[in-house]
Amino acid sequence: MTNDLSTVSNVAIIQRFINDLWNARDLSVADEIFAENCVTHQLRSGSAVTAARRDPETIKKHVLEWLNAFPDLTFSVEQMVADGDRVASQMTMQGTQSGTWMGIAPTGKQISIQMMTIHRIEAGKIVEDWVLVDSLGLFQQLGLVPEREKIFAQAK
Repeated sequence: MTNDLSTVSNVAIIQRFINDLWNARDLSVADEIFAENCVTHQLRSGSAVTAARRDPETIKKHVLEWLNAFPDLTFSVEQMVADGDRVASQMTMQGTQSGTWMGIAPTGKQISIQMMTIHRIEAGKIVEDWVLVDSLGLFQQLGLVPEREKIFAQAK
């Protein structure tokens, strides 16, 4: 990681994204750190990359959807690497589904999911990000999809 001031500043923005917006549930942080024209690229296994504009209001709605379903949701950073205008993070997302999520009734199940993000920052705001979440693991932990061993056993 380069230690120039812009890189250090960019890391601080992503730390606010994780610690203040998500973990401390301070939705006003979205107004401070997201550009109006931010674009999120969802990376999904077996699917084409999809991109969607996510202004601060959309980010707040997204956070609330997750927090309504997983009120104890927290993120912990496993590692973070920054260079220039990019900050890459490997994180663990943990929580208990006690509310409806994407039409799925509460399961009461705890999840612990790995995810990776790359954020691009311009003029002190997140303008673009790439998000890869272990969706299969999430679905398995919620009981929606069989565990890996059962999938392989059924395929034989």
